Amino acid sequence: MGVDIGGTKTEAVAVADDGSVVESVRLATGFGPRAVVASTVDAAASLAAATGLRLSDFATIGVGIPGAVDAATGRVSHAINLGLDHLPLGAELAERLGAPVRVENDVNAAALGAFHLFEQPATASMGYLNLGTGLAAGLVLRGELWRGARGGAGEIGHILVDPAGPLDLDGQHGGLEVVASGSGIARQWGRGNGNAVSAVLDAADSGDAEALEIRRRLYEGVAAAVRILVLTVDVDLVVIGGGISSLGDRVMGGVGEIFAAWGAQSPFIFSLGIADRVRLLPEGAPVAALGAAHLGGISWPK
Repeated sequence: MGVDIGGTKTEAVAVADDGSVVESVRLATGFGPRAVVASTVDAAASLAAATGLRLSDFATIGVGIPGAVDAATGRVSHAINLGLDHLPLGAELAERLGAPVRVENDVNAAALGAFHLFEQPATASMGYLNLGTGLAAGLVLRGELWRGARGGAGEIGHILVDPAGPLDLDGQHGGLEVVASGSGIARQWGRGNGNAVSAVLDAADSGDAEALEIRRRLYEGVAAAVRILVLTVDVDLVVIGGGISSLGDRVMGGVGEIFAAWGAQSPFIFSLGIADRVRLLPEGAPVAALGAAHLGGISWPK
């Protein structure tokens, strides 16, 4: 069983031994520690009922959740959109479900899910680039998640690409997250309450000067994020997911032009074949829940 706790919905999937998703359920996510635990328990119980199994019948139960996650203890902190700070989620879920539980950051879980979805060999390495409300990456190296010394691996949204660019919430100018995430583009655009990325692209198509500049930074930011993953880790594949990825060619067409321009300018960059390594996540693929189901390993309480 894999559970993806999102800001508005919690999705649970049952994964068979062959990696296929055999059942799934979606419920609204609660807000605050008690409500988040309760909605996660409800999702797990509903999934078990839908499959006709008991919770103890599942080989593993994994959970992906936003925020800073200590994968060794299952403690979650700084999950602001869920109203969570310093919650021992792994231990609480294990007690409520009566079964071992593993907890991981949602982008890391999605990276592992994408690795399995694209059926990569065990020796392969992959970067998962999440272009959603924020921007972050997950790394799967030789089939295993790479979290880094302090869990910060993949936090590339804080890498500066334009020191003269717009100010991000982390106090830096021109970070990847402010130029190539939904929230960053919304702050730059500052108009309306709808989908800011689509609004900017529409306005740019109509010739709006401000939108054209924001769109340029978006294309360059996405391209830079992919290049960073290739140049630093030399991954076999970069899978792009998140809400912005669902716009498909409206974004990736411009990103592809930047890859081509880089290759024309630099034989070295051309030799890397960056564009050939990029794949878009199929729309609606439950990769965070799928990856959570593949976590296995550590359980609580110890």
